Amino acid sequence: MRRPVLFAALLLALPAAAQESVQVEALMPGMAVLTIDGRRHTLREGDSAAGVRLLSASGKEAVLEIGGEQRRAGVSDRIAGAYRAPEKRSVTVARDERMQYRTSAAINGRRLEVLIDTGANVVALSRKHAAALGIDASGGQPTRVETAGSTVQGHIVTLDSVDVGGIRVDNVRATVVDGDFPRTVLLGMSYLRHVQLSEQNGVLSLTSRW
Repeated sequence: MRRPVLFAALLLALPAAAQESVQVEALMPGMAVLTIDGRRHTLREGDSAAGVRLLSASGKEAVLEIGGEQRRAGVSDRIAGAYRAPEKRSVTVARDERMQYRTSAAINGRRLEVLIDTGANVVALSRKHAAALGIDASGGQPTRVETAGSTVQGHIVTLDSVDVGGIRVDNVRATVVDGDFPRTVLLGMSYLRHVQLSEQNGVLSLTSRW
């Protein structure tokens, strides 16, 4: 059976000289399809694209955060206002003597040192890190983690947020590994896929995609 999809026409318009717009094309429980500046994005609750965050969605209404303001949209609602995509943020990290890129990140609002690791599928942290962040990993999905010398038990969890230099991503998938591995939190692709990466002369740049 096909689930019903409700189509909405929400347009946030600028003065005639500007082109930016946000239009809600479809609403489903926990999900919305948006067209932002002519590009279509399917967002789940908590996801962001081009400066627009979907806070919640039902079959009848979506709550969006745009420019720090909340906007509600029901079927066929039209909202006029001033929408402008925020300037992209960029963070630079210099390579250390070990040829590694280390920086600090606010994870669930608490700051920890992280090692940028494009070879890691997800953010990885030890039980000690999880305890420092107030995360109870026991309720997470069990998994097995391959380390340099062995295979160990871990649990998959969802971090509320990861913020590096103001580039914040919500609802980030992570693995809490039993024991002391890793000694430094690995900032893996579950965060990094949301940023643009470029490297030049030993300096890694992270730039927000919105």
